Amino acid sequence: MPSYTVTVATGSQWFAGTDDYIYLSLVGSAGCSEKHLLDKPFYNDFERGAVDSYNVVVDDELGDIQLIRIEKRKYWLHDDWYLKYITLKTPCGDYIEFPCYRWISGESETVLRDGRAKLACDDQIHILKQHRRKELETRQKEYRWMEWNPGFPLSIDAKCHKDLPRDIQFDSEKGVDFVLNYSKAMENLFINRFMHMFQSSWSDFADFEKIFLRISNTISEQVMNHWQEDSMFGYQFLNGCNPVLIQRCMKLPENLPVTTEMVECSLERQLTLEQEVELGNIFIVDFKLLDGIDVNKTDPCTLQFLAAPICLLYKNLANKIVPIAIQLNQVPGDENPIFLPSDAKYDWLLAKIWVRSSDFHIHQTITHLLRTHLVSEVFGIALYRQLPAVHPIFKLLVAHVRFTVAINTKAREQLICKYGLFDKANATGGGGHVQMVQKSMQDLTYSSLCFPEAIKARGMDNTEDIPYYFYRDDGLLVWEAIRAFTAEVVDIYYESDRVVEGDQELQDFVKDIYVYGMRGKKASGFPESIKTKEKLSEYLTVVIFTASAQHAAVNFGQYDWYSWIPNAPPTMRAPPPKVKGVVTIEQIVDMLPDRGRSCWHLGAVWALSQFQDNEASVWVCKWAYHPQQSLAVAVLGWREGLHWPPVALLPRVQAGRRECCLGPGHMPTTARTTPPPPRPPAPLHVLIALHPAAGH
Repeated sequence: MPSYTVTVATGSQWFAGTDDYIYLSLVGSAGCSEKHLLDKPFYNDFERGAVDSYNVVVDDELGDIQLIRIEKRKYWLHDDWYLKYITLKTPCGDYIEFPCYRWISGESETVLRDGRAKLACDDQIHILKQHRRKELETRQKEYRWMEWNPGFPLSIDAKCHKDLPRDIQFDSEKGVDFVLNYSKAMENLFINRFMHMFQSSWSDFADFEKIFLRISNTISEQVMNHWQEDSMFGYQFLNGCNPVLIQRCMKLPENLPVTTEMVECSLERQLTLEQEVELGNIFIVDFKLLDGIDVNKTDPCTLQFLAAPICLLYKNLANKIVPIAIQLNQVPGDENPIFLPSDAKYDWLLAKIWVRSSDFHIHQTITHLLRTHLVSEVFGIALYRQLPAVHPIFKLLVAHVRFTVAINTKAREQLICKYGLFDKANATGGGGHVQMVQKSMQDLTYSSLCFPEAIKARGMDNTEDIPYYFYRDDGLLVWEAIRAFTAEVVDIYYESDRVVEGDQELQDFVKDIYVYGMRGKKASGFPESIKTKEKLSEYLTVVIFTASAQHAAVNFGQYDWYSWIPNAPPTMRAPPPKVKGVVTIEQIVDMLPDRGRSCWHLGAVWALSQFQDNEASVWVCKWAYHPQQSLAVAVLGWREGLHWPPVALLPRVQAGRRECCLGPGHMPTTARTTPPPPRPPAPLHVLIALHPAAGH
């Protein structure tokens, strides 16, 4: 009688094992076997992390094995089981892998097919077509769209983490508890003694050092030492946490009435301001999005304030970007002066602080939350709803979006909800952050997520004119490596453009993103369908780049750039100055966040900047969902394309420069800003691109 060897791999996460009865039956082209209890005498089967093998003898020839049925029946108490995969050795000696990588709950039947990626047109057997259809029907009932706030991209229909489908929950909800982990972060940073000192001002700038964790030779220490310098101020728009706002100024805005006479002491080429604009030496950062946003009023004891600045910057003869004019609100007038480097020291310093505070708000709510987390969640929900596990695009993308839905749900539950942690220290809390997302949706376009197009649209693509824009340089290298990889994967599974256009599951995936994520807005530029292999490769690159590279660039440097509170105040406690010549250092310190809010801010940026112990980087991702050999060459090319550091960047690497978090070794596969239990501070002077990544 034919004998099969069945190898069962149980997950290694907590509580992955089971004591329940596990039955297996094989479905082949020539028949179906009886149910077989997988059990060894005097042995504890299916323990956490175990790989167990069993001999299954069948009465008749089954032909080619098409499906495996797993039945789980209660032994004593219900317990969930995380099944990684089953490997089947046939009587002929062939090995077939049936990936699962999901939880099996309660008394249920799970049907698996082998791990070879297949398009719908490749499945000609009725039972496989039926399996494909039933999987999507089940998923579409579990993964439902919901509007969390009007105007937002739609999100998962779950009020809290435990309401999510089991397969996308974190292994331990405690590990993603924002309240717990922020508190632990503040304890770990030795700042918990200041936590409840709201309304208590710091004495002076040096007083902030009481909560500043000194780690030598790091960006954070450099920021503390040089934050008042114009060159450091300008540099952050290129390589700080929010390097996506600066753009080349093609024309001076009408609501910024700056003249050559005002800034001539800053113009080193002896040209007029208009001539400098024509030569491309003037840059602008406009925070008009903040105009009209409601300020945080959740604490009646503390008035908080926002500004909507316009900042004009200049590329000097040393190719450094420095500020030359700042207007703190959008409407010009006598009570809205233009601050200049030639003004009194503290007038100019306060104007720059207001800009840094505004940049912090845009970064947290738009650059980070909306344009990586919420967008990646849209990709993830559509993926689970419209692509079966056997689809090659599902296998390609699932590692990049799997946990984003869970962390976003936890954020809506604790962080950005009404009276959430975001309200404690941020001037845009209490609803202002919601208004910001709603306003920014009109600027969320497909082309703005295509990295090369976004750089070019801001006039920042010329590497000779702007030589120190490392975010651009690193990002383009990573984008191209991802694009080349996705193009190779598309070539493997799609013979022609006609096959792409005829893949209805793929078209449904793209349409779901357009209709629900972008709310059906044609102005977003998101495609309603994809008709060519080239466009599909670009689309997949957008998804992967947004969830991994872009998120890494704008998230993991937060402690570096924001830990020195005066460099990125999360709130200001007095309105912007309306006249010049009256600002004192005492007034500036009183405007900055009080001790309590400073501590909440510091705990947040520390927690958000940490890597998970089990974080998988795009470099070491094992593509476990892709068991077939046809992808081996593509994966090798992918890793070669991400070889880090490339020759072009060796001088910066050798100098120990760490401006950008786009090194693949520390570029997690997914937008998973999970605040883990904080660890003691590590020597962060190690270049992030060369730091060994956690295993997968």
